[in-house]
Amino acid sequence: MDLSLRPLAGGFGARVDHNLSDKATPSLAEALTAALHHHRLLVFPHQHLDHTDLLAASNLFGIVDTDIDRRYAVAGFPGVTVVSNITEDGTRIGIYDGDDEEEWHADNSFKQHLTRATLLYSVVTPQQGGETRFADATRAFADLPEIVKARICGLRATHSIQQLASRQADAADGQSSAAAGSFAGRDEVEHPLAPTHPVTGARCLLLGSMVVKGVVGLSEEESNDVLSSLLEHTTSGPYVYTHRWSQGDVVVWDNQAVLHTASPCDSTRHRRLLYRTSIR
Repeated sequence: MDLSLRPLAGGFGARVDHNLSDKATPSLAEALTAALHHHRLLVFPHQHLDHTDLLAASNLFGIVDTDIDRRYAVAGFPGVTVVSNITEDGTRIGIYDGDDEEEWHADNSFKQHLTRATLLYSVVTPQQGGETRFADATRAFADLPEIVKARICGLRATHSIQQLASRQADAADGQSSAAAGSFAGRDEVEHPLAPTHPVTGARCLLLGSMVVKGVVGLSEEESNDVLSSLLEHTTSGPYVYTHRWSQGDVVVWDNQAVLHTASPCDSTRHRRLLYRTSIR
């Protein structure tokens, strides 16, 4: 099946002119999955989806993960999570980690098995702030000097939900979605620092500015040096695409190939509401 694809500026990602509420077919699922693996990020503008549509669109990319934070799950729609800075009756309605939230990560890296892909659907879009930035961790690895690649390819890093909760709270005056969430008691896990993509065979850099506790087998100083230099490299200008949300945008990214972060947004002036699904 042919898709209308237009590459985004920045070296990765593509805009797809397709209505995700249209009937799904095996050929469409195959074409979209292939496009995701090739471009690593897909933007579908001007969508009008209900929760059923969003789950159907998600199923085009694989099996929806229902192991999500129960506090912000949408009742009756397993796997759909609310992401929002909106408060109702004094309570946050969705996942929120402060107005100044910036945390480069791959989704659910604190789990034993990484999320394959993530979908975000924008329903209420702020006029200012709240962008999502994506870093091409695949191309960032490819551009490393060979001596650096040789050093890191055998290394593993510890990913910790407790570390994430602590760092989030430090950065946002005690605010942390991870601290009281359904995953708070999960054990630490280890992942390769430069894992190989199970489909494309390309290596990427699996990093996290808050969730990664350290590199296994290195001293704290060595670990911090390695992680900070790799993160600085990966999130530098040549590898970053910033998505300025419009209402109705759906963005899908290959979570095994890119990193992402939210951008600051003043919740007292600009409301933000998205729905998220993940592919396991």
